[in-house]
Amino acid sequence: MLVKVFGSAVFGIEATTIIIEVNIDKGVGYHLVGLPDNAIKESNYRIAAALQNNGYKIPGKRVTINMAPADLRKEGSAYDLPIALGILAASGKIESDSLKNYVIMGELSLDGGLQPIRGALPIAIQAKKEGFKGLILPNQNAIEAAVVDGLEVYGIDNISELIACLNKEAELNRTIVNTADVFYKNIDFPEFDFSDVKGQESIKRAMEIAAAGGHNIILIGPPGAGKTMLAKRLPSILPPMTLEEALETTKIHSVVGQASGTGLMAQRPFRSPHHTISDVALVGGGTYPQPGEISLSHNGVLFLDELPEFKRNVLEVMRQPLEDREVTISRAKFTITYPSSFMLVASMNPSPGGYFNDPDTPVTSSPAEMQRYMSKISGPLLDRIDIHIEVTPVPFDKLSEERKGENSVCIRKRVIKAREQQAKRFKGLPNTHYNAQMNTKQIREFCQLDEPSKELLKNAMTRLNLSARAYDRILKVARTIADLEGVSALTGTHLSEAIQYRSLDREGWLG
Repeated sequence: MLVKVFGSAVFGIEATTIIIEVNIDKGVGYHLVGLPDNAIKESNYRIAAALQNNGYKIPGKRVTINMAPADLRKEGSAYDLPIALGILAASGKIESDSLKNYVIMGELSLDGGLQPIRGALPIAIQAKKEGFKGLILPNQNAIEAAVVDGLEVYGIDNISELIACLNKEAELNRTIVNTADVFYKNIDFPEFDFSDVKGQESIKRAMEIAAAGGHNIILIGPPGAGKTMLAKRLPSILPPMTLEEALETTKIHSVVGQASGTGLMAQRPFRSPHHTISDVALVGGGTYPQPGEISLSHNGVLFLDELPEFKRNVLEVMRQPLEDREVTISRAKFTITYPSSFMLVASMNPSPGGYFNDPDTPVTSSPAEMQRYMSKISGPLLDRIDIHIEVTPVPFDKLSEERKGENSVCIRKRVIKAREQQAKRFKGLPNTHYNAQMNTKQIREFCQLDEPSKELLKNAMTRLNLSARAYDRILKVARTIADLEGVSALTGTHLSEAIQYRSLDREGWLG
C-alpha cells in the first residue's frame, strides 16, 4: 500500500514542502531514499522504539520510503513523525484520509514523545501559502507557528495523541494565537536605560544621532570609560519594531531554534559575539548553511566589543553585508540569501595599552605597536562606519551625582519623530527607510548644500584626506542631525557636527 505524508524542509529562511511516500510490499527490508542525511537515516531506530512503546511496530515486510523531491538534500531529525505516520498508514494501522490536509513535523523520543524542531514559523508560512488546512508539530513549537493567521496549528506531546486523533478516538486541541495581541503585549521597555549613565552627554548625543538615522557607530576610549554600558542601552532608544519586522526577525531566529517562547520577538535583537568568533559563525554558512550573528541581528544591533581583537578576515567579510544589508551564501547546487539589516556598534581602545590620548595616563605603546594595532581594522571597513566618537572616563564628581540623566523614553521620542520625517521623505522608495540606507543618487537629492557649506566640507575633506565614501557618510549624518532639529535644509552647523564624528580620520591616532 502506498501513502503520502507531507513534511517541510527549511533552506535559508524559507521552507519547501517535502512529500514523504511510504510503500509497503512483499519482501523484507527497510529502504530510505531521497538524499536523507545521517540523522534521517538513523530515524528507523527511533521510530521502531517509539512505535513499540506505544503498542505498534514496523511491519516485517519491505518498507520503501522516498522523500521527494529526491534531488533536494534533507537534513535533521524532524522527519521522524511523518515517516512513522506514513508507515502506520501504509500498514493499515491508522486512517490515512486526513493526512493530505496537514504538514506534519517532529522528532521522536524512544517513548514516543516529541522534541522541538527548528524553523516552525517559516514552515507554517509555507503551509498556509500552499493551501494546507493545518500544521501538526511538537507542542513546544505550537505558539510560534500559530502566529500565522488562517492556519490550524495542533501541538502534540506524544505520537499516541495523534494516532488516537487519526483513528477518530480523540480530538487534538488547536493552538490559537491573536498575533497582534501577542506582539503588542510583549513590547516591554528594555531593561537598560540611558538614565543610568552619568555624564557622557556628548556620547549620548552621538548615540541619539546614530539611532535616529540607523548609522553604524564606533566608540573609542580607554578601559572602564563606559563603552559597553552605552552600547547595551542603544536598543532602548531605537523605534519599536513593526509587526512585519517582528515576523521577519522571528523567522531567522526560528531557523536556528532561538525563537521567543511567546511566539513573536517584540524586542529588537542585541547580539554581542566574542572576538574569537569565526567568519562562518559571524556571517553564516557551514556545510548545512545557517544564519550567522549578523543575520540574527537583523532589525537590531550587532555589538563588536574590542574590534581590533577580532581576526581581520572575520571583519573583512562584513564589508559586503554592511553595504547590501543581506548575506548571500553560494554552494554548488543552491544559493541562500539571509537578510542582515542591522546597526553595527563597535568599541575599541585607542591603543594596545588602552590609554592613548588620555592626559592622566602615560602612553606605553611604541609607534610601531600603535601602527600594528590600528592596522587590524581596514580603511574600507572604517569607511562603512558613519560615526566615530571618543569616550573619555567620567570624572568622580559626575559619578557621585545622585541626579539621574535623561531617560531613554525621552530620547526615543525624538528618535521616533526624526524617523517619521525620514519615512515621509523616502515614501515610495522600496529599499530606503532611513538616512543610513540612502544611495549616492538619494544623497545628492536630499542632502543639497549651499556654497558656504560646500566650502566647509571641501576644506574638511582636504585636511583630513577623507575618501569619497566618508564624504557620503558625513552628508548622511548631517541629514540626520537636521532631522532631529526638524529642519529641511542642511547648514554649516549640521555639517560641522557631522565632521566631528570622524575621529579615526584625524591625524594623531598613530602617534
